[in-house]
Amino acid sequence: MSDSTVAGMTAYVVHRQDRPATAAELTPLAFAGYAHFTAMQVRDGRVRGLDLHLERLRSASVELFGRALPDERVRTALRTAIAAGPADLSLTATVYSPAGEFVVAGEDVEPDLLVRTAVAAAGPAGPLTLAVVEHERDLPSIKHVGEVGKTYLLRQAAARGFDDAAFLDRRGRLSEGTIWNLAFWDGAEVIWPDAALLTGTTMGVVRRQLDRLGVGQRVQQITPADLPALAGAVVMNSWTPGVPVHRIGSTSLPAAPVFLDLLHRAWRAESPAAP
Repeated sequence: MSDSTVAGMTAYVVHRQDRPATAAELTPLAFAGYAHFTAMQVRDGRVRGLDLHLERLRSASVELFGRALPDERVRTALRTAIAAGPADLSLTATVYSPAGEFVVAGEDVEPDLLVRTAVAAAGPAGPLTLAVVEHERDLPSIKHVGEVGKTYLLRQAAARGFDDAAFLDRRGRLSEGTIWNLAFWDGAEVIWPDAALLTGTTMGVVRRQLDRLGVGQRVQQITPADLPALAGAVVMNSWTPGVPVHRIGSTSLPAAPVFLDLLHRAWRAESPAAP
């Protein structure tokens, strides 16, 4: 089914595999929560970090369902959805089991794929303020659906006057944001939090391009007490490789234009690919 039509052209779609999804196919998914997904920004029909998106879908499917769809079938579904819309758009690919939720499906049940496109997004300009909240995501290494806690904590943070929230684990370490990865700057090297978290595809792209650029990086435990000594912080996700953060909890962080420029330069260094 088409989500909308602009000037007579189908702009955005919801596909099952590589064809329009029917209402009958979508209805069982409306209240399902056992699925995983990847979200990407398509520009001029191409995607940065496509290999990372495919690997995310593959590894999460094996973990949740015991098997994964062939990459070429996924790529075909992505191509079909992208071709139906404008050159720039947002795309979400969700993998689920047709056996449904709250059942033990055997490995003979092949996962299914839902692809949805929408208007292109770029994320907020920032700088942002992040509330510090105690929270650990279930299965943090998988980008899965049904995480009511993330939206709830975002709303709670906004009610307290913050833009969003950063998660603090049971060991007192900062891990990630509601829909963001966190990255820090000490003035010379990029610091990635040492905690259980989702490794974002944008994070993966930035890390490998920073390596190629010869920029120092390290993984380190970051607690709220460590924040005053840092030279900058950002959040990143599929929308953007970096939005500046100027306060986490009660700690103000300095503007770090060099850090921000470095992350965006690393992102631009990645060659986009068509599915």
